[in-house]
Amino acid sequence: MKERINTLKAPKAIGPYSQAVRVEGFLFISGLLPIDPKSGQMVEMEIRSQTLQVMNNLVAILEAASLETSNVVKTTIFLKDLNYFNEVNEIYGGFFKEIPPARSCIEVSRLPKDALIEIEAIAR
Repeated sequence: MKERINTLKAPKAIGPYSQAVRVEGFLFISGLLPIDPKSGQMVEMEIRSQTLQVMNNLVAILEAASLETSNVVKTTIFLKDLNYFNEVNEIYGGFFKEIPPARSCIEVSRLPKDALIEIEAIAR
């Protein structure tokens, strides 16, 4: 059985997809952009601000599913520029205190809304 997870504390989907879907104990979280859920606008075009917003959006979806960052088993980070790698790691690492999830980090030519970063996750 498939369950949709939605929260007003994270940005609404900008297309025909769910913020997250729970299936057989796993939570699949869609790619999250650095959008402030209150304003619906992208935060400033600066990697630290954008990374923090994406991670706060991730936490909001996890909380809506009664989970925490410790439940995240895999993430994929999409970056507009791999030169942001160290700055992203600084902020990202602060959200995973114990065993960090498995992760991929990929440079891409463009992201929706011309964001600098997008992160998707799988939790259990």
